[in-house]
Amino acid sequence: MQIVTPEQIAAVMALVPVPHSFAELDERVAEGLPKSALKAGAEKLGRSVEERRALLYRVVPEATLKRRRDRLSAAESERTERLARVYATARHVWDSDEDARAFLHASHAMLGGRAPLEVAMTELGARRVETLLWRLFYGIAA
Repeated sequence: MQIVTPEQIAAVMALVPVPHSFAELDERVAEGLPKSALKAGAEKLGRSVEERRALLYRVVPEATLKRRRDRLSAAESERTERLARVYATARHVWDSDEDARAFLHASHAMLGGRAPLEVAMTELGARRVETLLWRLFYGIAA
C-alpha cells in the first residue's frame, strides 16, 4: 500500500516550514499545530462556509477555538492531522480537489452508508477510509 507523503499532508494544512519526514510531522503535531492549520484544512475539506464552520467546531469546540491564541492542543492537532491525511489520500487517489471532496462527503456502502469524512473523525475510522481509498486506487473491489 502506498502512503501519502508528509509534504502532501502538510500542504493541506498550509504548514510552514514544511516537514519532510513523518518524524518531523509527528513532532509538530505533538507540540501543537498552529490554529491556522485547522482553518486551512477546513477550507480544503468543506464545500461551503457552513460545512467549513461545522468541521472546525467538530475538531475544536467553538468556545475553545475562540480562546486559543496561536496553537492547538496535541489532541486537537492529532484530529487536524488525521483529517488532512485523509484528504491528502483522497486527493492523491482522485487526482482532483473537487472529486476528493465529493468522495469524502458522499455516503459509501463499505462504510455502512456513512460519509468517509464522518467515519474519519476517529483514528480507526480514518484507517478504514484510507484502506477504502487505496483499494479504489489499486482497483481492488471496494
